Amino acid sequence: MILLKRKVSYQNHTLSILLIVMTLLLSACVNKDPQKSKTSAKPDKSKTPTTEQRTEWKLPVSPPEGEFYKFAGWISDTEVLYITNVEQTSNVYRYQLLTGKSALIYKSKYPIVTVEISPSKNYILIHSSPSSYEGLVTIIDAKGSQKLNKSFPSHELEFEWNPYNESKILVTKFAEDWTFSVSLLDIENSKTKELSIPQPFIKWMNEEEIAFLNWDENNPALFAPLIGMNLDDESKKPIFSSAIHFSTFRHLIMTVTVSKQDQSKAVYFFYDQSKKEIFSFSIPQLTNFSDWLVPFYDYNENKGQFITLQPLSSGEIDSYTSGFQLVLYDVKKGSNKVIMEGLENAPITISPSGYALLFGNSFENIIDLKAKKKYKLIKE
Repeated sequence: MILLKRKVSYQNHTLSILLIVMTLLLSACVNKDPQKSKTSAKPDKSKTPTTEQRTEWKLPVSPPEGEFYKFAGWISDTEVLYITNVEQTSNVYRYQLLTGKSALIYKSKYPIVTVEISPSKNYILIHSSPSSYEGLVTIIDAKGSQKLNKSFPSHELEFEWNPYNESKILVTKFAEDWTFSVSLLDIENSKTKELSIPQPFIKWMNEEEIAFLNWDENNPALFAPLIGMNLDDESKKPIFSSAIHFSTFRHLIMTVTVSKQDQSKAVYFFYDQSKKEIFSFSIPQLTNFSDWLVPFYDYNENKGQFITLQPLSSGEIDSYTSGFQLVLYDVKKGSNKVIMEGLENAPITISPSGYALLFGNSFENIIDLKAKKKYKLIKE
């Protein structure tokens, strides 16, 4: 009788435990948050590779053939162009930063002086040098197909690509004594037209109008008026009365002048195409012999960001040793931020999306603007 009671008691106890477990399971099912379950099933987007993650860059570059000469710039957000020299010839490569692969797109029979990439990145200008008195200009598309091949008698050449019509390029030809002439190169029709322009360094204002600082060689000055010129009828008109430097971007004009209140400051002004001022800032001014130094800069049109190197204090460039800050200015928002300190004043060019830039006399460095870090592109 006692044994029977213990058996019944044990069965009741077991049944109680089963009922408790079932209750807890049912409760868990009823109270489970469906939204929480959905969220936890999502992949972690922070781990999804993007072109802006520096960890994806495959560095340094190892050229397949020849001796590294220099990088030419960005051909896309993830690709750069570089040049190698092979004895008396040169090669142009596309380098994919995310895969670490180089692709040969052009072989030159002559040493390459420079490579210019069109504003849209669709075309590439290759300036090679068959001799000291001849410049050969070759235009290819981004895949390497040749569009034009033209020789210019010259000692040096300068180019200005029309961002409004990329079939047109201004070519300034310098002789050995630095006298010059300017031609308009029409890629589409494979023609050149000689222009009567009094200055060698020119910028495009729009598809048919150019601008230049009209320096007076007979009366050297520290400032010059900015003049606009229509290429159809060669008519000229003043744009601004005084500047020491200027540049143009699509729908934007930038001038550099000296502060009227403080001669030790340089002032950068930004105007729209109607000449209305939209932004300005000032930086310490460095003198360079008989004029002023304008540090290297670049502008990202997609984001409206102007990036420049600027000194920490004013003075003479020969005795200045404090290095340069890399500062990014948002022209649209009117804000700025320091990216890096202690850099030299060297050429810079921003990637199309504005997340990185090439830096150095041969563009041999790449700077991650978000992480604020600099990396070597090529082994020393």
